[in-house]
Amino acid sequence: MPTPTSANDSSLPELHGSTAVGELLGTIAALREHCPWMGALTHESLVEYLIEEAYEVVDSIEAGAVDEELRGELGDVLLQVVLHARLAEERGSFDFGDVARSINAKMVRRNQHVFKADGSLQESFPASVEEIIVKWDAAKRAEKPERKDPFEGIPPHLPALAGAQKSFDRAVRAGMPVDTQSRLAAVGLPVIPASEEALGELLLAIVAGAREQGLDAERALRAAVRSFQNNQAQPS
Repeated sequence: MPTPTSANDSSLPELHGSTAVGELLGTIAALREHCPWMGALTHESLVEYLIEEAYEVVDSIEAGAVDEELRGELGDVLLQVVLHARLAEERGSFDFGDVARSINAKMVRRNQHVFKADGSLQESFPASVEEIIVKWDAAKRAEKPERKDPFEGIPPHLPALAGAQKSFDRAVRAGMPVDTQSRLAAVGLPVIPASEEALGELLLAIVAGAREQGLDAERALRAAVRSFQNNQAQPS
């Protein structure tokens, strides 16, 4: 039977790609020093590229891309992370290693159903996704016990549909009433289509109708999401 390993185990650096990552860090450091364009980058100027590269990964996955293409798109996202970390390192704040250690510690801390506090594996693991979610939520609450708003931390600039879905997820997990049927009835929609293809067509038709009426569907949904969050936050 294999010996349980630790999430902090560094005994297999080649397997985890540390040499390749080190080469990338060195390349970016050299470019920051010797390439005027790269040297002029800031956190602010990189934002558009981070968003663009993330969406290109989504496009690649949803298009059923071959592994080589997906690997390239993931590399572009990694480049953005390395660049932001390099900028922070240059001002003496943190470096790429700190970023990696921080997210590793968070994964260990939030996944107590898999890891012990020292990063070694638990002797047994939960059988259901529901149990995992309960433990994950409990770990998150322990990190910030002062946080009472279940919607805190949802980026306000998320696309409206993503923001709406995440808001409903948070509400349900916090035990808040969502009352989906009443919402559907209020807009005259008796049932949601059973397939994503049909749902997509419905959403597309709504956007087309909104455009004809001179309405901005994205802005309208953002406002509705804010209203939902604010109403849920009001004491009953």
